[in-house]
Order: sequence, then C-alpha cells, then structure tokens
Amino acid sequence: MSKISENIKYLRKQKGLTQQQFADNMEIKRSLVGAYEEERADPKYDLLQKFSEYFELSIDELINDTINDKWKKKPNLSASNVRVLSITVDKDDNENIELVHVKASAGYLNGYADPEFVGALPKFSLPMFKSGTFRAFEIKGDSMLPLSSGSVIISEYIENWNDLKVGETAVVVSKNEGVVYKRMGSKLKQDKGLKLVSDNPIYDPYYVMAEDIVEIWKAKAFISTDLPQPTPEPTMESLTTMMSQMQKSISELKKNEN
Repeated sequence: MSKISENIKYLRKQKGLTQQQFADNMEIKRSLVGAYEEERADPKYDLLQKFSEYFELSIDELINDTINDKWKKKPNLSASNVRVLSITVDKDDNENIELVHVKASAGYLNGYADPEFVGALPKFSLPMFKSGTFRAFEIKGDSMLPLSSGSVIISEYIENWNDLKVGETAVVVSKNEGVVYKRMGSKLKQDKGLKLVSDNPIYDPYYVMAEDIVEIWKAKAFISTDLPQPTPEPTMESLTTMMSQMQKSISELKKNEN
C-alpha cells in the first residue's frame, strides 16, 4: 500500500495538520500515523473508511490513486456520495412506493432530496416489492412505445450505476434532461457518460454525463390502463402472402446451394 502512505501524508499536510493533530482527529496514537506514512504498517479497513470520510474521498482513491498537486478527482459513478436518499415509511415502518406523476416530475429534480416534497407524493405498496427501495414514475410521450404515455414504471433505486446492464430499462434523473425512462445503450463511462436509447426508433440515442446524473431507478414492472388487444385471426389474404414469402425464401436458398 505504498500509495496510501504517500496520500495520507500529502492530504494531512494539505489540511495543515501535524501528525499529532491528525492522530487526535482520528482518535488514534501519533505513532500509528507515523507508521502509516512511513509504510511500516497498513491501516485496517474501518480506519481506512474513517480516513476516506475525513478527506472526502473514496477508499479506492486513497489506495490506488497518486494524490498530489496534479491529481484531479474523477466523477464518481456511484450515487452513494451524491446524497442521502429521502424515503417514507408506513405505520409498520415499511418503505412506501412513492408515485411521481407527470405533474410532479417537473419539480422532482429540485425536490428529490427534500423529505417534505417526497412526503407529499402519493404512496402505495405492493407485496412483491418488499426488499429494496422503490419509486413509481408516470411516463409521458411516445419515445418508449409500445409502452403508452401515462404508464407507470415501478423502479428500484440503484446505488452503483454500473450495476445496470446494457439493454435494461431505467428511470434516469439528470440535471439537463429531468426525469426520463430509457433503455441503457452502454455502460456508464467517465469520458462519454451513459448512452440512453428510446424503444421508438424515430428518436435518436443520446448521452448524459455522469456529473449530470442525480438518480437512476432500475425498471422492475409497469402499470398501464391500455389493455393488450387480441391478435387478429389470419385472413386468406395474409395466409397467401405468408405462403408467397416462404416460397420465395425457399427458392433463394436453393439458388444459394447451387
């Protein structure tokens, strides 16, 4: 852990602290600080966590990055350091599913972390969604057809955004785009951001940068008032067309074989 010894020493001096002052802040002996900075000992995990919180860095950055005057903090791909999630609970202390309807979505970007705003949202529960934190978002527009405008997407809060797989759908809350429901077109990348894709092909994919993302909620289910229509019975005309296409395909296969 040579980098962590250099990093602790650099960060301590950046705060203008002596080894004794830093040890007092961390509630450890000064001799331990000296041992860590001189690579004679490695801090245990619980102390590493305390260091990371004190210096407002991740443990990964403390261990693996070379932190100096040229070091630049990278955007974190996890939401864990962005905010504390605001939730509501029922009388039995079970988490509610709050509904962000279309009219509330405009204010959600400013109120997502406000307990009063979240507390005023309509709430419900579903027996199949008990483990995790869930929120429901009403979608609008036709960018995600065949899901119709007005459908409600029940989504689970994602702390580590890279847990999302390409092809999965999610509600993404960002500073520039607001609340959108899209399909993941890529993994989140530091330089490009996250590629969002509409199921309706008339809408072009686009990227949203990591530093603009506020929340991501992985889609788990949907509620819609548009019930599916039965598949129409085949007509003689449609059967004739199908047979013609099959015969054409068979003819092409035979030509390729020859």
